[in-house]
Amino acid sequence: MKNDEVKEEKIIDCTDYSCDIKPEIADENLLEKFDTEARFRKFGRGTTSGKIVFLVAVALSIFHLYTAWSGPLVTLVHRSVHVSVIMSLVYLLYPASKKSSKENPSILDWIFSGLSLSLAGYIVLNYNSLVMRAGMPNNLDIAFGIMAILLVLEAGRRITGKEIAILATIFLLYAFFGSKLPNLIAHRGYGIRDIADYMYLSTEGIYGIAVGVSSTYIFLFVLFGAFLQKSGMGQFFNDLSMALAGSGKGGPAKVAVISSGFLGSINGSAIANVVTTGAFTIPLMKKIGYDKEFAGAVEAAASCGGQILPPVMGATAFIMAEYLGVKYIKIATAAIIPALLYYMGVIVIIHLRACKKGLNGMPKDQLPKTSLVMKEKGHLLLPLFGLLYFLISGKTPIYAAFWSIIFTIIASSLRKETRMSFRDIIDCLEDGSRTALGVAMSCAVVGLIIGVATQTGFGLKLAGAILFLGKGKLLLTLMLTMVACIVLGMGLPSIPAYIITATMAAPALAKMGVPHLVSHMFVFYFGMLANLTPPVALAAFAGAGIAGGSPSKTGFEAVKLALAGFIVPYVFVYSPSLLLIDTTVTKTILVVATAALGVLAMGASVEGYLHKNLNMIERAAMFVASLMLIIPGIYTDIAGVIIFGTLYMLSKIALAKAVSEA
Repeated sequence: MKNDEVKEEKIIDCTDYSCDIKPEIADENLLEKFDTEARFRKFGRGTTSGKIVFLVAVALSIFHLYTAWSGPLVTLVHRSVHVSVIMSLVYLLYPASKKSSKENPSILDWIFSGLSLSLAGYIVLNYNSLVMRAGMPNNLDIAFGIMAILLVLEAGRRITGKEIAILATIFLLYAFFGSKLPNLIAHRGYGIRDIADYMYLSTEGIYGIAVGVSSTYIFLFVLFGAFLQKSGMGQFFNDLSMALAGSGKGGPAKVAVISSGFLGSINGSAIANVVTTGAFTIPLMKKIGYDKEFAGAVEAAASCGGQILPPVMGATAFIMAEYLGVKYIKIATAAIIPALLYYMGVIVIIHLRACKKGLNGMPKDQLPKTSLVMKEKGHLLLPLFGLLYFLISGKTPIYAAFWSIIFTIIASSLRKETRMSFRDIIDCLEDGSRTALGVAMSCAVVGLIIGVATQTGFGLKLAGAILFLGKGKLLLTLMLTMVACIVLGMGLPSIPAYIITATMAAPALAKMGVPHLVSHMFVFYFGMLANLTPPVALAAFAGAGIAGGSPSKTGFEAVKLALAGFIVPYVFVYSPSLLLIDTTVTKTILVVATAALGVLAMGASVEGYLHKNLNMIERAAMFVASLMLIIPGIYTDIAGVIIFGTLYMLSKIALAKAVSEA
């Protein structure tokens, strides 16, 4: 206990319920431990390296803003410039190993950075010649192709971790040795020339759809997020959450859910969100009586949920829209109800735990007032309203993101406290580029994986294997797909996790007759939930690091909190009306109402409390009721309502009796 107290004292300075966060102490060590993107060199701008990184990062943001305004360049040229400049920054900012200098890039880093730029330079200068000899590369083409593969793997390893680089390497070896493998996964095999040509000189490998989305939508929305943060949006969300939910039962935990949901949707990194928001919310949760593991799990579950929460959904919605060839707004609309059910499940368990343990919220006189918060910073919501307007009115996400950035600058200037100076704007341009590095490199490495899957037909083979094991049973196929998605998504950010699972696992569901949007949403959910699922639950481990709790226990607590997220995807497979697909208003209301009641019953079952402590038989009956209510069907709904209603009335009677006897 003593160690925990010392740790907490270093992280925050609390007086009653008012906390002054010290992010330079609280965030950096934990971020570096759990998030490889945070392990960058911290040289100052006064150094030569710092000046170069600053200028390149700012130039990269300006390049993307310019192409958003004027229209992107030729596809291969645009994507290659995006990846090459990103890689050049990665080699300067991220050390090769723990023993490497954390202050200055090595000679080798400078060489790799220059070679990264040469990859785009070769394509730009020789584009017409490359088009003329498409499919017939010369030796220099192949040399650059091999160099591109190696540089992408190494840059990906440095910034996203060894897991995704190892996975990509395995896939490349699979492409090369395909003819020597067992018949189940064998293919004709491809030589080094074929692989290098496909990965470097086509839009199917490194410069595939993932990098295509990264170089357009994702970069601009990451840049938009940088401008929002600089304007004070993060603090605004925290203050507003405290004002709205801080005084209720278990107030700080509900604050964590609200603020982390909002911020997680915009910044796209569950781990970074856990560490930054959690440095504030987790100590407050512990202060009012939540145990360490539960506090860390709440922050992890809330932050991961931000990836499925519209309007931005951590930028994954844009990739899904590109994959499916539908408008972004259709993806965002379909995601609304499941996301709300997910968060409802988290809040229900938080509330029941607070009732069970008698945990009250924070005194209202120590909380900000909603009216005052809105008066001081409510204008910062204008860019988000503008974003929604553009997207709903049918404008492209690129157009919407570009003008939302402009509106953020304008809106922030409405009050002196939030007004951005010219220096602030330049800082945002740098921060946006640096924040986008991890996502962009993940997409480039995933491009290798997807390229191999496309070139060899591995995705179809995996889909066939899942179908074979599923024996034609949809439920069994869904369960196998879920396991595959959780395994494939372990240790990966949400965007590459979705891309991989959409390519490898979604086709199996499509062959079972599941609509494409439904199957992609299904694999997206479970790829995202891999961040919470032990043994590799990075978001939960980050929460445990702040709370001082057991990582494994925090992971299992997070799974319990996110249990609705594990069940809701099954529901929208059997009842697409939950995704607002082929439905009527009446049917949607009925499905949502029964699903919401089912989530409430599930929370009571998991927590073992509803007005009173539930015994094992009551908990089991409540769990059955939750399944009956969540599973679509008139008879199951009636059965679920009867079971839940009976248990609810019995618990109310028991509570009334206990109160009268007291």
